[in-house]
Amino acid sequence: MDVYYKRIKPCHDFLSFATFVAFFPQLVAGPIERASNLLHQITNKRTFNYDQIVSGLKLVLWGLFKKMVVADGIAPIVDDIFLNYETYPSSTLILGVTLFSFQVYGDFSGYSDIAIGTAKLFGVELMSNFKFPNFSRNVAEYWQRWHISLSTWFRHYVYIPLGGSRVSQSRAIRNICIIFLVSGFWHGANWTFIFWGAFHALAYIPVFLMGRNTIYKDSVVGENSFFPSFVELGQLILTFGIVTFSRIFFRSESLTDSFNFISRIFTDFQFVPYEHPNGYRMLDYFILLAAFVLYEYRIRKDERNPFKFKSKVVRFVVYTVVIFAILLFYDSGFDRSFIYFQF
Repeated sequence: MDVYYKRIKPCHDFLSFATFVAFFPQLVAGPIERASNLLHQITNKRTFNYDQIVSGLKLVLWGLFKKMVVADGIAPIVDDIFLNYETYPSSTLILGVTLFSFQVYGDFSGYSDIAIGTAKLFGVELMSNFKFPNFSRNVAEYWQRWHISLSTWFRHYVYIPLGGSRVSQSRAIRNICIIFLVSGFWHGANWTFIFWGAFHALAYIPVFLMGRNTIYKDSVVGENSFFPSFVELGQLILTFGIVTFSRIFFRSESLTDSFNFISRIFTDFQFVPYEHPNGYRMLDYFILLAAFVLYEYRIRKDERNPFKFKSKVVRFVVYTVVIFAILLFYDSGFDRSFIYFQF
């Protein structure tokens, strides 16, 4: 399509083209690269760049932490709650879907960091795929920060050809619905994903109608201060709540399970401290997630530099903590496949 519309020139080097198609770091789960960004990096001569190598290794380390400590650390708890949701009260179900939000983010963004970092070792720069989506102030900003390569792919190859937003309001709303339904279908031929896409369309449309779908495109929360304002904090909580609620459909095995899960949240009002059958200490995970969220908030302006500290001593301490956490949480008997390998 890019060649047909003369966006790029045809590639006549079969080996370079095959390398572009099969470039292994991002082959399985992204970032979804287009020829306009990746192909010329393969055909051009690359030279060793020390700073690029160091940057790549840092991203690989941070990606391993997000995957092995954050995502895999809480996965057994999420699996237990979703598998046995009929036996748990509302407080536990809310805990389960909230932890799943962190699990799927740590899992997928962790993979993306590893892929981007590995590509850097070969002198190749892949596009950013996540820009701290948990700090989004509305659903539109969330989709500008979550799985960026997929959302931009849909925008360029589906949304804009349909007319995008430069059509009548009714047709623009139609285009939004199509994009999110296709996005749901892209994840799998299951009604749960279709409902997940439809839910996000319904959440996005009010933001679009109010003209607030692009107002946060070039800014981050707490732009000129360390802490977010009370308004921004409320926006963060609301957006995170909406996105997290939608993940009930994303995680459940069937629509029946999804609606039963939701029904128990709103009918079985109880607060019972969760106790995992294998004795997981919830306080440890709350401390871990709180530290993780605060750390990501600190680096929210630069997703490519997770260890941005002027002091070498501080950097060394952070590296040491991250590496020991990875070793501590490693469990050879646990299935560590990435969630997005199935899509």
